[in-house]
Amino acid sequence: MSLSPSSLESIQALIVGLALAGLLASAFEFATNRRASFHLLEAGGVSAIAALPMLVFGAPFIILRNTLRGRRFERRPIPFVMIATMIACGWSLLSGQIALGMAHRLAGL
Repeated sequence: MSLSPSSLESIQALIVGLALAGLLASAFEFATNRRASFHLLEAGGVSAIAALPMLVFGAPFIILRNTLRGRRFERRPIPFVMIATMIACGWSLLSGQIALGMAHRLAGL
């Protein structure tokens, strides 16, 4: 079985996006001793604006973490988990494309 170059690039972007999301969310938790969540936007003002880049790129991890916790503790239905996983993977694909594009520009490729 052979994959086309565009398929490999998409898989690479997905993996980079998920890894970047996990790294950012874990680094935020390590630095602040708080879990990264979308509630950071509710604070408003400068803190919400400062949290925005971390949330944009860390959102796939937050979505997947909340989805798995919801399934385990709240017994959310499997179709809900599947839809949330597809949303997180799509978001990860887009953020991975952006991250790889920035890395290519920085490397001068």
